[in-house]
Formats: sequence, C-alpha cells, structure tokens
Amino acid sequence: MHDHDTSDRLASYADVLAGELPDTWTSAHLTADDKDDLADLTDRIWDLDLVAASLAEHPLQQAAVLSRPDGAQLALLDRHDGRDGFLLAAVAPRALPDEAYRAVPEPNGIALADDPFLSAERVAGDLLPRYDRALAQARHNALGGIQPSQPDRVVLTWQPDGSVATTPADDRPGTILLAHGFIQDPRSGIYRLEGDDTQAQARALREIGPQLDALGIGTALQHPAARTAPTSAPAPMPPAPAGTRTPTARAR
Repeated sequence: MHDHDTSDRLASYADVLAGELPDTWTSAHLTADDKDDLADLTDRIWDLDLVAASLAEHPLQQAAVLSRPDGAQLALLDRHDGRDGFLLAAVAPRALPDEAYRAVPEPNGIALADDPFLSAERVAGDLLPRYDRALAQARHNALGGIQPSQPDRVVLTWQPDGSVATTPADDRPGTILLAHGFIQDPRSGIYRLEGDDTQAQARALREIGPQLDALGIGTALQHPAARTAPTSAPAPMPPAPAGTRTPTARAR
C-alpha cells in the first residue's frame, strides 16, 4: 500500500492543479487497490519520453486523473528521481481506434515542480496546447472525412454510400439523433443515418434541426460537390486539418 502522506499529497496537488487549469477539470485519485484502472491508465499514457521511461522502471502504484468534459485527460504521477514534484502525462482517449493515432505526434509529458499554482501556468502554456493539437488530429483521423462538430453546431457529413454521419462535440445531441434513426458506433462515437430510404432520411434531417436548435445547437450539412444537399440544410463547415505522427500509448 502506498504511504498515506505521499498519497494525500498527490491527491491534494491534483485537486489544486485541476482548479487552476483553463476550462473545467475534475480530479479523481487512483490508489494501489485500483489495479485494473491503473493498468488501463498505464496503457493509455500518451508518451514516448520522460513518463514512458519512468513507467518502465516504476509501475503505477497510484495516480490522479484530471478530466475535462470533452474527454481529455491528464495523469499526475509520482516522480522517482529524488526531486520534489510530480510527472504529468497526456492520456489517449479510450474510444478512438488504433488507426486514429497513426501519424500523430505524442504529446509527451512534463515534470512539475512542487507548486501546483506555478505548474498550472506551465501546463497551460506547454502540455495542454500540444495535447489539444494531438487530440484534434487523432479525432479527425478517426472520423474518416467526417467534419468535426462544435459545441454550438452539429455538422452532418454525407458519406459515399449515401448515409449521413456526425460526431457531436458533447453528449447533448445524442438522444435527438438516436430518436431519428441515427445509430452510434460505440467505439468511435460516430452517429450514422443510413440512406436506404432517402425520404425517411430527408425527414429525419428536417426534424432534428428545430429540436437541436431548442438546445442552442445549430446544424450544418457538409456534402461532396457532386451531390445536392436538401434545400433546408444550412451551409457546410470548412474542413479541419489532418495530423502527422503516431502515439505511444497505442504503439506500445
């Protein structure tokens, strides 16, 4: 069992750090009793440098997981180099397929001093921007051409087989999409509306707009130039950039 003083210090540090980071973060403490969760976290650490080297010699006995509502997670770990402070690593999302991480740079972790307030400034200016870029690239890769949505807009993308697919930025549109014939892929999170019955498809697309609008969420339809979209659909959204390298958590 991990020393209680060390355990309390890591949990307290994580709580303060979560409160100082931009956006909204929550913190959860994993102890030595949480063996399965620690094993899963170890597998998802997105690092090929400092943190990976530490884990190779010192398997996790405890950790704190900082989570953001959009699914981003950071792992706060003990240092084993005799210095005060902790290690902080990005965590690869569980839902994305392995292929999404190809050609995406690892957002390698950093060492933090024993001051969570100063550390929060460093995380916000260093690790978080690199992590957000890597997340955007991996999520874009997983979409296979599906344009990403934003919190205030669901982007629907025509597919070559005639279906329409979307990946909402949060959970709010899910119930409406499912009620109108969309089927969600539990692995990728993509919602897909088949095009076998084009009249039913068009009716569903017309009906979800006002319901999403009631939640303060607009809609946009992205379609190939060769295909004509329904006249009631909003204008298409611009494409998102693609990524470039492979993550460690999926390569190990």
